[in-house]
Amino acid sequence: MSAYLATIPSPDQGVWHLGPIPLRAYALCIIAGIIVAIWWGERRWAARGGTKGTVIDIAVFAVPFGLVGGRLYHVITDPELYFTEGKNPWNAFAIWDGGLGIWGAIALGAVGALIACRRKGVPLPAMADAIAPGIVVAQAIGRIGNYFNQELYGAHTDLPWGLEVYQRFNPEDPDNLLNGVATGHIPLPESPVHPTFLYELIWNLLVALLVVWADRRFKLGHGRAFALYVAGYTVGRGWIEMMRTDTANHILGLRVNVWTSILLFVGAVVYFVLAGKRGPREAPETLVSKDAVTPDEPAAASPAEPSEPSEPSESSAAEDSASEAEPAVSGEPEHAKVAAAEAPASEKPSSDGAAEEPKKTDES
Repeated sequence: MSAYLATIPSPDQGVWHLGPIPLRAYALCIIAGIIVAIWWGERRWAARGGTKGTVIDIAVFAVPFGLVGGRLYHVITDPELYFTEGKNPWNAFAIWDGGLGIWGAIALGAVGALIACRRKGVPLPAMADAIAPGIVVAQAIGRIGNYFNQELYGAHTDLPWGLEVYQRFNPEDPDNLLNGVATGHIPLPESPVHPTFLYELIWNLLVALLVVWADRRFKLGHGRAFALYVAGYTVGRGWIEMMRTDTANHILGLRVNVWTSILLFVGAVVYFVLAGKRGPREAPETLVSKDAVTPDEPAAASPAEPSEPSEPSESSAAEDSASEAEPAVSGEPEHAKVAAAEAPASEKPSSDGAAEEPKKTDES
C-alpha cells in the first residue's frame, strides 16, 4: 500500500462508449486545447487592437491544416508503425488512436493561418504573437490525453512521482491495446516509470508564463513572442525527449525529435534577434481586418449626383412673404394698410431689391 501511494496510478482506460459512439480522452483533450488556444488568442488579439472574431476566422483554416500536418509528421517520422509487414496502412488515418507531431501541426497550421491572414488583411507575425501562449497551453492539455493512453513515458524510476503503468486487455482486438482496459491493475515490467508527458506538461505551462511576461515587459512584435515560445519549448522538449523509451527513429544516435528541437531552437533564436531590428511592435491600426465593420464610422456618402437647392413650396413662399411684409407695415394705421394693399404693384414699397425679380433657384 505504501509503495502504491508513493506513485501516480494510471487510468484504467482511455476510451468510453456512449452507445455506439466512442469517447476518447485523447481527442477530447485535443479539442479542449484548441478551444483554450482560440479563446486566449482572441483576447490577446483584441487587447492589441485587432478586430474581434479574427482569431476564430483564422482557426477555421489553421486547425484543419494543423491536424493534417501533425499526422503527416508522425507518419513520416515513424513509418514502420503503418507500412511494415503485418501493419495496416489504413491506420495512418486513425488519428483518434493518437499520434500527432507538433512540428508538423505548427508548420502546416502556419500555412493555413497565412492563407486566412491574407484574406483578412492582417499580418501573420502579429497573429502568431497573439496565439503563441495559447498554443503551448493547448499542448499541455493535449499531454493529458497521453496520460489516459498510457504512452510517452520514460524509463523505470523509484522517485515518489513515478507513474504506474498497467497491462490493458482488449478481447475484441488484442493488438489494439489503446482501446483496452486495465483489469486487475497488473503492472508492466518497467513500472513505475518517469511520467515524461507530465514533465512536458509542466514545462509548457512555464513557457506560456515566460512568453506572457516577456510580451508585457518588452512589447514583443513581428513574431518575436512566437519565436520565444518555439525556443523555450524546444529546450525542454529536447531533454525530455531523451528520457522517453517509446520506439523512435534515430539519426547519429539521437532521436529524430531531438534533432528537430535543436534545429528549431537555433532558427527561433536567430529569428528573435533579427526581428528585433524591425522596431516596435505593429501599430494597432494594422491589425484591423479589412472586412471589419466599425460602428462609429459615419455612413459613406452616396455616389449619386450632388443635390441642388430645392424650390420652396407655394405655401412656404407665401408664409415667408407674409412674415417679411408684416414687420414693414406693423406700425402703420389700418387705413394705410388697406391703401397699400390696393395700390398697383409698381407703387408698392419693397423690403429689398430682390423682391422686384423672382430669384432663380436652378442657377449654379
